[in-house]
Amino acid sequence: MTGYNAVPEQTDSDPFTTASGAYSNPEIVAARSVDLAGELPFGTVIQITQTSASSTCGFGLVEGYVGLRVIADSMHSRMHNKIDVLFDADATVQAGGKEMNPARALGLCHDIQIDVVGHVDIAHIPQTQTELKAAVGKATVAVNK
Repeated sequence: MTGYNAVPEQTDSDPFTTASGAYSNPEIVAARSVDLAGELPFGTVIQITQTSASSTCGFGLVEGYVGLRVIADSMHSRMHNKIDVLFDADATVQAGGKEMNPARALGLCHDIQIDVVGHVDIAHIPQTQTELKAAVGKATVAVNK
């Protein structure tokens, strides 16, 4: 798992529209590699947890920004068996004594668990963690606002 921002350098020429046609909402959206399309079609709601600590993974630094995620975007075809979490390009977290974007602070995480917790209509994707939580009936969601 990695993180990304909705900017042309990290997406295509239209960073505000995902591969599914949904708006690139950094509170809700995650992308998956093309090889996972059968297991995680657009609209799949996932919950991400870290299973063990790693020096390359800053999940603990950004966990409050992750919450539940809707698979609404797709990654470049060269990527395999990978999830990419969309983060706000203007957000910052403290990491290693300096401020950095959550996508950079997350780094590369291998020891994570992805649980499918529901499905939403991609044409009517929830806009907030509260709406998403209600849509799938989850009791608690991590959110850092």
